[in-house]
Amino acid sequence: MLPQPEQQFVDAVRAGGGTVADPSPETRGVVWLSYREAAGLADLLEKNPQIGWVQLPYAGVDAFADILAAEARPGLLWTSAKGAYAQPVAEHALALTLALLRVLPKRVVARTWATEQEGRSLYGLKVVIIGAGGIALELIRLLEPFGCDITIVRRSPDAVPGAARTVTVEGLGSVLPEADVVVVAAALTGGTRGLLGRDELAAMKSTAYLVNIARGGLVDTDALVDALASGEIAGAGLDVTDPEPLPDGHPLWDEPRCLITPHQADTPEMTAPLLAERIRLNTRAFLDDGRFVGLVDPAAGY
Repeated sequence: MLPQPEQQFVDAVRAGGGTVADPSPETRGVVWLSYREAAGLADLLEKNPQIGWVQLPYAGVDAFADILAAEARPGLLWTSAKGAYAQPVAEHALALTLALLRVLPKRVVARTWATEQEGRSLYGLKVVIIGAGGIALELIRLLEPFGCDITIVRRSPDAVPGAARTVTVEGLGSVLPEADVVVVAAALTGGTRGLLGRDELAAMKSTAYLVNIARGGLVDTDALVDALASGEIAGAGLDVTDPEPLPDGHPLWDEPRCLITPHQADTPEMTAPLLAERIRLNTRAFLDDGRFVGLVDPAAGY
C-alpha cells in the first residue's frame, strides 16, 4: 500500500486476508492511495512485473491513463473506486441542482430584500444525466420523489432502471433541447473530453441548468463562460472545473449564474470508509473468490 496508508486501509487489507508490506519480489498486489503521484506507480510496476492487481483510489482513473495504456498486459488486473462514492456525489449533484433552481447563488450574496419572484421547483422537470455509472444510478434514486422525467445518455442503448429513456452519446444533441437540468456524471476519457462544447450548450434551453460533478474536462470551459455570460443557459453548478483548481480571477468566479464548489462532493471524511470497504472486498477477491468490484477496462479508460 503506497503512499503511507491510514490505519483503516491497513485494517481493510488484513480483513480481506492480505498482508501489508513494503514492495518486494513477493508483492502480488498494490493498493495505490495517491491520485497525484501516478509516476510513482509506473515506476513500481516497472520494477515489479510480478504484480497482478492494482487498486486505484478514486472512481475516475484519468490521471492514470498513460499507465493503464502502457501496462495493459495479460495478468495485470485493475480496480478503482467507481461506484463506491456514488451516494455522497449524487447527493451533491442534487444539492447543486436545487440551489440553482432556487436561485441561491444570487440570494446568498443579497444584502437587501428582493421584490422579484424567482425560482423553480424540481418536481416534474426533465433531467438529462450523462453517464450510467453508480453516481447516475444513485441520482436516479434521489430524484424519484420529485417525479422527474429522466433521460440517460450513455455509450450503450441498454435501458437503465428508473430512467424514462436511454440514448447513446450520438443522440445527446437530440435530448438537450428539452432538458431543464443536465447533469454530467460520465468518465473522462479521450472520447468524452469536451463532450459538452459550444454546439451542445447552444442546444440547451435558456432556462436550463448544467451541473457537473464528474470531471471538468468533459465541458469546454471557454464555451461555458460564453454561454453563461450571454444567457444562453440559465446557470451552472460545478464541483469540477478545467483547469483545476480554477485559478483566482477566472471569469467563472465572477459569473453570478455559476455556483462553484472546490471538488468536494466527496471529501476524505466521506470517502475513507467507503474506500476501505472497496479495498477489503477486492483484497478478498484477489486472494480468494475473484468477485472484484470496480473493474477497470484499460482500453476504455474507466
